[in-house]
Amino acid sequence: MSQPIDPHVQIILIDDDPHLRQALYQTLDLAGLKVLPLAQATGLGERIGRDWPGVVVSDIRMPGMDGLELLAQLHAQDPELPVLLITGHGDVPLAVQAMRSGAYDFLEKPFASDALLDSVRRALALRALVLDNRSLRLALSDRQQLSTRLVGHSPAMLRLREQIGALAATKADVLILGETGSGKEVVARALHDLSNRRNGPFVAINAGALAESVVESELFGHEPGAFTGAQKRRIGKFEFANGGTLFLDEIESMSLDVQVKLLRMLQERVVERLGGNQLIPLDIRVIAATKEDLRQAADQGRFRADLYYRLNVAPLRIAPLRERGEDALMLFQHFADESSRRHGLTPNVLQPAQRALLLRHNWPGNVRELQNVAERFALGLELALDDDSPDGSQSTGAEVSGGLSEQVEHFERSLIAAELERSHSSMRSLAEALGVPRKTLHDKLRKHGLNFESGSHPHTDELD
Repeated sequence: MSQPIDPHVQIILIDDDPHLRQALYQTLDLAGLKVLPLAQATGLGERIGRDWPGVVVSDIRMPGMDGLELLAQLHAQDPELPVLLITGHGDVPLAVQAMRSGAYDFLEKPFASDALLDSVRRALALRALVLDNRSLRLALSDRQQLSTRLVGHSPAMLRLREQIGALAATKADVLILGETGSGKEVVARALHDLSNRRNGPFVAINAGALAESVVESELFGHEPGAFTGAQKRRIGKFEFANGGTLFLDEIESMSLDVQVKLLRMLQERVVERLGGNQLIPLDIRVIAATKEDLRQAADQGRFRADLYYRLNVAPLRIAPLRERGEDALMLFQHFADESSRRHGLTPNVLQPAQRALLLRHNWPGNVRELQNVAERFALGLELALDDDSPDGSQSTGAEVSGGLSEQVEHFERSLIAAELERSHSSMRSLAEALGVPRKTLHDKLRKHGLNFESGSHPHTDELD
């Protein structure tokens, strides 16, 4: 397989005439440009990536693949790649046809060095602009994709999305920290899908769900006869993820022996199957996840300190739902609407008291618990939370301390905050929904430190 073009190369120069090729190379090289001179165009298309940041200068008349065939091949994979064609006098009509087919420019022999340099520099400037625009569009698409996957406007979620966006394109292994049900695999998949490994495999494995007797075979693979029952070769998860991403959840449950092998794999990027002697090179990114404090586990001797420090280079913390404020309402509506569409049902509308109940709930099961509650709500079942009292009354989840007046104040604030999350076109609409005069509403907003624009859908108050 041909080696890819060095991304630092600015010009690929193709001409079968060695004297002209050398003269053009010297002109471009003396101008400070990095040039790759080639005698033929065959196989070039396989060596240039879609976002290669340079331009191609090629003669039209060449043995094998000519300049027009090269133009068609390159533009099939990137129509915006600038291709400059060099023509003899009799080839001008052919070059004009090529311009109509998308060639950037053509130069008729003989031409001045300044004409070549001027055309090449304009083409490089255009290429840089095209790639900048692509990068901006991709960044916008990535942000939109993250907002869809990781719903919420809380500072914790905004920070998490920024961190994912910054880490996705890097080669760094990542350690995700989060409670059960907080969405660790969702974050891992986002890191994979937004990286340049997106076309490679995403292999997820829960170390806590594997029996101790099979965990090494599952991760590292084995050769025939490696142990009783190993009748044929097995490719392990690490090897299967080659070229992509391995997500290793509940890493704290691994035995110390397996941790030693994992550390070696992370440091040397090789894997050795059980019962084998061959070191297999790996090109993988490892994303580990845990619900425990690994530093504390290392201090207690349950987790290797060297593995902890190796993994903790790029940590990502997912805040529990109880720390994300009104994200709970956004997530609940998202999952409820999604469930209604899936079941072909008309979406149910949350009432203010229900919204306040969701805001007060502690969500010990985090997003996974909320998703289950939203599913039941979409199916028209009672909005019952896991901490409902035995007598049938619903508890508030996170209990409010203080006397009756403090608890009433807390409930009032939760009720107003829940209503602020709904789509209201004006303060009048909000006041009517809460059943209070606008003057009273203004007073209560000030009293509770809330404002009309703080909801997830900011609106402009109508004039009195």
